[in-house]
Amino acid sequence: MSGPKDLDPSSSPRALLGAELRHARERKGLSQAELGEPLFVSGSFIGQLEAGTRRMQLEYAVQIDEILGTGGFLARNCQALAKSKYPDHFAEAAEAEAIATAIREYSQLLIPGLLQTKAYAEAVFRAYQPTAPDAKIDDLVAARLERVHLLDDPTTPLLWVILDEAVLRREVGDRTVMAEALRHVSSLARRRRIIVQVLPFTAGAHASMEGSLKLMEFEDAPPLSFVEAPDMGKLLDDPATVARHTLMFSLLQAAALSPQKSLVLIESVAQDYGHGVQHP
Repeated sequence: MSGPKDLDPSSSPRALLGAELRHARERKGLSQAELGEPLFVSGSFIGQLEAGTRRMQLEYAVQIDEILGTGGFLARNCQALAKSKYPDHFAEAAEAEAIATAIREYSQLLIPGLLQTKAYAEAVFRAYQPTAPDAKIDDLVAARLERVHLLDDPTTPLLWVILDEAVLRREVGDRTVMAEALRHVSSLARRRRIIVQVLPFTAGAHASMEGSLKLMEFEDAPPLSFVEAPDMGKLLDDPATVARHTLMFSLLQAAALSPQKSLVLIESVAQDYGHGVQHP
């Protein structure tokens, strides 16, 4: 019997690779937990690889090929799929985000990527990489704006964003850029495409003082949380950790302004920027 054909990375590559992994595991008569045990990962992690919500890493692909006797198939295709337009620390999260049914995000310092305008994204990347050539910045902005098309669908994914008030007050680019960026967020909320809340300074200490937070839910796989630091990011699938982060987001929702009051504040600040008012 001939082995499976190498995948075409342009055609839902992670889902196809995950399906081949599932077929090979079932042919071997192993459960997800049994396959995960020699890899020191959970059965749910294997399930996420099979569902395509997580990227197959080469180190796992090599070991799985050996365990399942797939003749290097997973490793070969894993290397082909490793190319990404996103930075290494964010690539896996961006790919998971693209198939999520719900995304809940608390942003501490800047407008989240899915809600950014071109001018705002360009100002962010230029601040990150002040000596980068224009072509590099253009590529980064293009990749970010491509993610925005996730919101072209009128209902999926559900996107619930909590913005720290600092996001509104920090002038990224200039006042014109900020006015446009906040009006864009407001427009998405008024079209009922997103739910947005603002966590005001008056809320004081809160559940996510140490950083931003992103939670993702999927139709056929367990939820994930994503935490990020400069040039670092990690997807987490440990049920206890995800549950704790879910509680943190719930506490942030409770401490934030209502969606209606949040929208009033966002539009007020946008109007101030449009009139040239400087925010502290």
